[in-house]
Amino acid sequence: MTTVRDDRIRYEGAPLSALLYATRGTYTAAVRRAQAKLGLVDVPASGEFILNAMEWSGTPLESIVKFMGVSKQAVSQSVEMLVERGYLERGRDPSDRRRVTLSLTERGHAAGRAGKAAIEQIDRALQARVGRAALGHARSVLAALLEIKGKAGASDPPGKA
Repeated sequence: MTTVRDDRIRYEGAPLSALLYATRGTYTAAVRRAQAKLGLVDVPASGEFILNAMEWSGTPLESIVKFMGVSKQAVSQSVEMLVERGYLERGRDPSDRRRVTLSLTERGHAAGRAGKAAIEQIDRALQARVGRAALGHARSVLAALLEIKGKAGASDPPGKA
């Protein structure tokens, strides 16, 4: 039987880029499973990130798109599908009637809550395996990688106070 510690040693020499690539869908898969348990199986690509960020922090879509590092046009199809499928609703900004706002519907809140719970479950499992300090170091490493990518200062992550 292989222990968690043995697995970590096996991956010790692996390039960080390979580990990041291999784990890239961990959170997304968990979120999609949690949403599917509620019958919410029609969230489009990148939609789960948008819904989770809006539910988690109340962050406006513009800030989420900026943090994702993509243009509004790049997520417009996902947003349109989220509206059509009842996860988001359009409204008018009361201070500027020309501006369209997007907010979560009850269905969107349910998907976001399910996503948040799935993310927190993975975070707890990670902390149980590696400890709080190591998880904090991992966040620091990923933040540094964002800085290298050129995102630092562009936008705080959704949920950042």
